[in-house]
Amino acid sequence: MSFSVVDTNVILVANEAHEGVSPECVIACVERLNQLMKSGVLVIDDQFRILNEYLKKTSPRAAKGVGYLFVQWALRHKEQTDRVQQVALTERGPNQDLEFPSSELETRFDPSDRMFVAVAHSHTGSPVVLQPADCKWLAWWQELKACGVEVEFLCEAEVCQAYAKKFPGEPTPLLP
Repeated sequence: MSFSVVDTNVILVANEAHEGVSPECVIACVERLNQLMKSGVLVIDDQFRILNEYLKKTSPRAAKGVGYLFVQWALRHKEQTDRVQQVALTERGPNQDLEFPSSELETRFDPSDRMFVAVAHSHTGSPVVLQPADCKWLAWWQELKACGVEVEFLCEAEVCQAYAKKFPGEPTPLLP
């Protein structure tokens, strides 16, 4: 059984609502979401913060694109543990959870992305965090892996290009 935590950007890319990505990146995100809906398990938090973020960034009633279909699927299956599993997070402040694996890394991490890491870290099935093109994750994946959290970059070319553009003069970190 394959467990995944889906960053919101995967949904946006699959809906073609994320600038600066190639058609190949869109296809990679669409294929990964389809695979997850067919035979994987989505891992979310039990307070539905992840689902609420999906809903803020999309309109599942519009049903345009695989990202929208994925949000509808997640909402429909949120209580079926063979499709969607929930983990409890302990909030100690806004965008801060006790389950985040490294307090030092947490200070450098985007507040809105911390819940994805906390969920992945606290689930016993070691879910992979799916990330399309957010280049800051390139600087974090090795530390996350050392803490037991795997990141899968779905759009390797885009994430490397975005890193080089955002951090000119710095060497692009290696991919997992």
